[in-house]
Amino acid sequence: MKKLRIQKHTRTDFLTYLGVIAAFAVLSTLNTSGGLSRSLSGQLVPICCYMSMAVSLNLTVGILGELSLGHAGFMSVGAFSGIIAAMSLQSAIPSEPIRLAIAMVVGALVAALAGVIVGTPVLRLRGDYLAIVTLAFGEIIKELVNCLLVGHDSRGLHIALNITGSKSIADLHLEEDGLAIIKGAQGAAGTNTIATFTAGFLLVMVTLAVVLNLKHSRAGRAVMALRDNSIAAESIGLNITKYKMMAFVTSAALAGAAGALYGLNFSSLQATKFNFNTSILILVFVVLGGLGNIWGSLIAAAALTVLPEMLRAFSDYRMLVYAIVLILVMLATNNPTFKVFFSRFRRGGSRKSTGKEAM
Repeated sequence: MKKLRIQKHTRTDFLTYLGVIAAFAVLSTLNTSGGLSRSLSGQLVPICCYMSMAVSLNLTVGILGELSLGHAGFMSVGAFSGIIAAMSLQSAIPSEPIRLAIAMVVGALVAALAGVIVGTPVLRLRGDYLAIVTLAFGEIIKELVNCLLVGHDSRGLHIALNITGSKSIADLHLEEDGLAIIKGAQGAAGTNTIATFTAGFLLVMVTLAVVLNLKHSRAGRAVMALRDNSIAAESIGLNITKYKMMAFVTSAALAGAAGALYGLNFSSLQATKFNFNTSILILVFVVLGGLGNIWGSLIAAAALTVLPEMLRAFSDYRMLVYAIVLILVMLATNNPTFKVFFSRFRRGGSRKSTGKEAM
């Protein structure tokens, strides 16, 4: 039975990877040949970012079992730190793919550091308390970025906090050829858009590899044991804080990398983009796709990102239709009849594979 279980999750993971590769190949071909509309073509990178965000949040919410509402905060940290890194290295590293890769790594590392700082006190809380504190973190990050002034010249980075509202970029005393990167409430403006669909595809693949390998590892089984019964897990000697922190920081780092790619896809970006609504949107991806269900998160993120654009022809009614679709899908996925049908379908597939192996 153990052999069959290993083969089952390996087959599911392989199909997940294969599905993402097939989707990338089809969309790349259509985009190159002009088969995609301009609006859909512009959504390719954000779709990849949201898919990565959904999978990484599923690590915290679905696999760890803790409700986090601050995922947009980690995305914001990664976005603005990645923009600062990419814009500062323009003259030193002319190659855009290398700068993009460095920016994503920087975004992941800074978001991971933020995850450690937030997770150390927060992960001692549970349930609603954890959700409220992570929500507060996201709002704090948004306000900090609104007060942040960052510039770069030959002398290096210049950083100032405009807490009183009396400072401006001029207070950074940049040289004549200096570059203003973040201008407080105006956010990052004049950013070179170096994000690509290929980079988004690679990000999704790396996110899948990290999350799926962690899920099926010894550490992942310990994390799921904490989710199922933390008291029993602690009684057999599992270090609760260690495994919670591992999942939380990994999730934050992946969100930071996605944020860096997202930020470098727009020439102008404000901190208000990463507000409470963004955290809820990502949580909707996870819940709609199924808690702990990785491929479900991928499909939900892609579908719900594209759906508002597809409904744009309905003008004022498109968000109403969007909400109705969400409600109908949630009712369908939680319907007992559908659950029995899909469980029978899975059991049928398992019996067929067992029969083939017996032969």
